[in-house]
Amino acid sequence: MVEQIREKGWGAVNAAFQYYVPAIIVTVSVAIAMVYADGQKDRLHQENMRNRVAEELGLIRARLEGGINANIQLVQGLIAVVETEPKIDQARFSALAVRLFDTEHQLRHIALAPDLVVRFAYPLSGNEKAIGFDYRQSDTQREVALRVRDTGTMAVTGPVDLVQGGHGLIVRYPVVVQNGKGARSFWGLMAAVIDIDKLYDYGGLNSEGLGIEVAIVSTRSGTVSKPFFGSANVFQDTPVLMPINFGNESWEIAARPKGGWEQRASDEWTFRALMALLGVMIVAPVAWVARLLRERQANIAVLRQRESELNAISHRLDLALTASGIGIWNVDLDTGELTWDNRVRQLYGLGEQPESSLETWHGLLHPDDVELAERNFKKAVLRDTDYVAEFRIMRPDGEIRHIRTFGTHYRDRGNRRKMVGVNWDVTTDILLQQDLRQAQRQTEQQNEALETARRHMEHNSLHDALTGLPNRRYLDQHIAAIDKIEHGDNRLTVLHMDLDRFKDINDTLGHGAGDAMLRHVAESLRNNVRDGDFVARIGGDEFVIVCFSPLGEEQYLDMGRRLIDAINTPITYDGHECRVGASIGVATKTDRNSVVAQLLVNADIALYEAKRRGRNRVERFSDQLRAQTVNTKKTADAILRSLAAEEFVPYFQPQFDAHTLDINGVEALARWQHPQRGILAPSAFLDIAESLNVVSQIDATILDQALFQLTRWRANELGVERVSVNISAQRLFEDTLLERLDTLTLEPGSLSFELLESISFDDKGDAIAQSIERIRAYGIDIEIDDFGTGYASILSLVKLSPSRLKIDRQLTAPIVTNVAQRRLISSIVDIGRSLGIGIVAEGVETMEHAAILRDLGCHTLQGYALARPMNAEAFIDFARKHKGERENLWLSRA
Repeated sequence: MVEQIREKGWGAVNAAFQYYVPAIIVTVSVAIAMVYADGQKDRLHQENMRNRVAEELGLIRARLEGGINANIQLVQGLIAVVETEPKIDQARFSALAVRLFDTEHQLRHIALAPDLVVRFAYPLSGNEKAIGFDYRQSDTQREVALRVRDTGTMAVTGPVDLVQGGHGLIVRYPVVVQNGKGARSFWGLMAAVIDIDKLYDYGGLNSEGLGIEVAIVSTRSGTVSKPFFGSANVFQDTPVLMPINFGNESWEIAARPKGGWEQRASDEWTFRALMALLGVMIVAPVAWVARLLRERQANIAVLRQRESELNAISHRLDLALTASGIGIWNVDLDTGELTWDNRVRQLYGLGEQPESSLETWHGLLHPDDVELAERNFKKAVLRDTDYVAEFRIMRPDGEIRHIRTFGTHYRDRGNRRKMVGVNWDVTTDILLQQDLRQAQRQTEQQNEALETARRHMEHNSLHDALTGLPNRRYLDQHIAAIDKIEHGDNRLTVLHMDLDRFKDINDTLGHGAGDAMLRHVAESLRNNVRDGDFVARIGGDEFVIVCFSPLGEEQYLDMGRRLIDAINTPITYDGHECRVGASIGVATKTDRNSVVAQLLVNADIALYEAKRRGRNRVERFSDQLRAQTVNTKKTADAILRSLAAEEFVPYFQPQFDAHTLDINGVEALARWQHPQRGILAPSAFLDIAESLNVVSQIDATILDQALFQLTRWRANELGVERVSVNISAQRLFEDTLLERLDTLTLEPGSLSFELLESISFDDKGDAIAQSIERIRAYGIDIEIDDFGTGYASILSLVKLSPSRLKIDRQLTAPIVTNVAQRRLISSIVDIGRSLGIGIVAEGVETMEHAAILRDLGCHTLQGYALARPMNAEAFIDFARKHKGERENLWLSRA
């Protein structure tokens, strides 16, 4: 009995298990799908986080690497100039460095070390102690310096702590020059310090909106050191890694999202809840259907025996379907009769409708889904397969719902072919999927926007924002690319252009007018260059045109003149006509082995010559111009060296009373005691000294020596009580002049300052008058030198009230034969007499000149007929001898 009961129980279990096998399979499948979907979402979330980190890190890495390389290339341009000027001095080095520092950079300072000893630095302020530093004597820097010298390649060190505070990268470059035999030899090195903190700001590492944690390590020589930026924990958390390479240095930059990789997606639990709901919606109907089928079959088997239980089972089935929201339909495949339960009618928005057919169902389908739904249904009927479909319906109230259906074939007791199935509403799932697809599209659009922004940033980094032309960085890249190309027989030409009078427009009409003029110039350049020519704006009012064409040099000169004509065309701004000129230097590459960067240097030299020769013109670089530039450079170096060695000395030319020929004054004239060329007059050095801005220093040393000699003359009782020295306009306005005069004890009238009439007294009259009044307070006389050749007007003479006028030798020379010239000098004498100004005549070449000038009323005579300029010792001898020959001087001179 027990065995029978046991066998009956196991049979019931096995029968139930057969019906639930599909449900179990569906349940397991849904569970696996949910786990897989959750894993896929987590993987997608991780990939999105890594992609976002990679995008942010890529921008930072590109800016860091671009910033470092841009600074390195910026300094390499300066090295190219130094290699052409190996005898560079601090003034020239500072002038070049100023232009270098005017561009966008992160440099703190640069130093130049000929023969590994630092001689020049910029900025000099704060770096004075670096001057004289010998790399070979430094235990910490000797190895790197010698490696740069021996390998001929630059070396990058850092980041390091700087003595001046902060952190920086130190880049050391070899400077190699060409000797007279054409060979290249090591000259020294240049060191540049890149401010690492500014570099971090430029790269965006310190941005408040940065969404990632970043760390950077140096990987030079294949080893990974401790991060010099960020935390070491970043490298231990499977970060996004990217290399940064520059020079011989390599970094590795790593990043992870702020908060780490373990942070979950914001919609994770929502997604899981929806997946769970979807799983329930799938599994529950299948399970219920399996159960119903099992119960239905069991009920059929015991229908006659359990009639009383049928209603209870049906009620439970209705309750389960009602709770799940699933409706059941049944269709007779032979007659097309369709039976819906109440839940299906509720899904379709129908009331009580006892009779229905497949046409009723077709009428409720969405017009766009009718064809597909009917085709799928017919296919299932013809193939005797399960019917699985998803379609939209339009309820009578106009609402559109998404329905999912599942049907299966069976035969009734009459062996009629029928299909029973279920419908359930999946509108919420479909809308959720649509939202997910929309979110994916938005993500793709954001990625496209980021890519567009990256391209825009790259374009902006290579172009001038005002004119749209390529900038200096783009020019450097263009030149680097050209140097890598074999040019064959083509001739490469560079035109370097600088605007004339552009500063006047900015100063008078404002920067808006200046910007309008720069845009006009840029447009003129675009319209007048040829296809393939490269035009760049490299500075405030500087432009460069790189031409890659077989045209000859004269054609490029014609092109330069055409550009000047186009730029000279005026524009109207705010009712004002604005016009600028342009100076252009042209340099052509004739040696295919030479680098393009040298062409820029040559074009700049030609541009300087164009400005020197009057501006608004084109000059072509030549070997003669190079030699002239080198000679000017040598002279400039020699002037600076001679100033330090006190090789500028005064020569003294006596001045004589026109009637008695007694010495009544002495003019101290500047002479250069050149170590190789001997005594040189101002014509050999004055122009270059003015360009070096050292004329005031020469004036100062001549003044000091002249005052010393005046003391000697008094000690020797020579009777010479006045000395005149030339003073430049620059020196006139320097506070150091007054500071020097404060240290002197002068007898009134013993010292005279000679001002060249070429100073524009009328333009600067008030300022000059104030300065002269301060000088007069020290008992110093004022003289106007070279009168008759400059700008002085009668009104300026009244304002300045000089003690003496010196008539220029060009006016006195022809008076022996030219009566009109005598009348002119007589008029000058009358003007001086009326204003109480003494008259000194220069250029007295003969005693006949002296007699005529005396008779015309000149008070003092100066010239070779009376005495030539002489050094201090010769003048003392001359004055002693002259003092003993005071009688019959006119006769003896005649």
